[in-house]
Amino acid sequence: MNTAEPLVMGIESSCDETGVGIVRGTRLLTNTVSSSMAEHARFGGVIPEIASRAHLEAFVPAVREALDAAGVTLADLDAIAVTSGPGLAGALMVGVAAAKALALAVDKPLYAVNHLVAHVGVGLLDTDGTLPEHLGALLVSGGHTEVLAVGDITGDVRLLGATIDDAAGEAYDKVARLLGLAYPGGPAIDRAAKDGDPGAFRFPRGLTAGKYMGSAEHPGTHRYDMSFSGLKTAVARVVEAFEAAGTPVPVADVAASFQESVVDVVSRKTVLACTEHGITTLLMGGGVAANSRLRELVTARCAEHGIRVVVPPLSLCTDNGAMVAALGARLVSSGVAPTGLSFTANPGLPVSTVSVPAGV
Repeated sequence: MNTAEPLVMGIESSCDETGVGIVRGTRLLTNTVSSSMAEHARFGGVIPEIASRAHLEAFVPAVREALDAAGVTLADLDAIAVTSGPGLAGALMVGVAAAKALALAVDKPLYAVNHLVAHVGVGLLDTDGTLPEHLGALLVSGGHTEVLAVGDITGDVRLLGATIDDAAGEAYDKVARLLGLAYPGGPAIDRAAKDGDPGAFRFPRGLTAGKYMGSAEHPGTHRYDMSFSGLKTAVARVVEAFEAAGTPVPVADVAASFQESVVDVVSRKTVLACTEHGITTLLMGGGVAANSRLRELVTARCAEHGIRVVVPPLSLCTDNGAMVAALGARLVSSGVAPTGLSFTANPGLPVSTVSVPAGV
């Protein structure tokens, strides 16, 4: 096996994207993504059974397309990596089963990796591979909103703060539906908010009261955590009030005010966690990292504290196989033992488990 610049295929199926990526060391060769988002649009959210069936249909064509684009064969691979969690149980099972079949068929080592840590790994592609010192990550997506401290991407990742209910992306989808906007809600609200007044409505900032925050010396129970469920309910009450009065809902103003509440909390909590844990480089990932206001405010507030913000290309922020391959290549290069074939999909895999140990 080439451990200096391993050729690794990554397989991602945690939600509604079937991703197959191939990297050589830290160089991206191809990133093939087949999304079933259009099939979920009429429901206003991801339907797990539809996602699982879509993965089944898309997997073989995606693998073939990735191999052709990279100009390699399965026999050329040094290893295969697959997302084992967290994610939707049925969707994960499709990817895990497919990866096991490929690994067994071509006799290649298989690494079961953490979806969230993979979002960090993709930010190290097309670099010299050196992990920045004092690295942190902000992951914001439809299923996750988390702040991480990364000491070693192959084995030392700590969760600093997370949403205790709805993820930011989930809140965007639900509010977009309330406002009659398209799915996915993130881009739709971002567009609508550009014509609105972010100060038109003072929506709640969850978990920012003193009893939750505490102090640096005596941290509160949710100092770095976030909550968006109450915000979603507050938006619903405003919309209902306009409808009850028979007046048009000021969609742009509501969208802008909602978005400002989300990005205010996320950016404030993230900067606080970074400054109190010595993080000087912050990598952003997840689909909501594409939100223009979130990137703007996080970057500005981090700059005030000397924190450098790194945002991968937007095509690599959403779920994809390249990020799984990138993390797999780091594990191979670091001499981490492969997982083997005995593991199972784990929808609740903790972020501290970067890769599943052999025999689990």
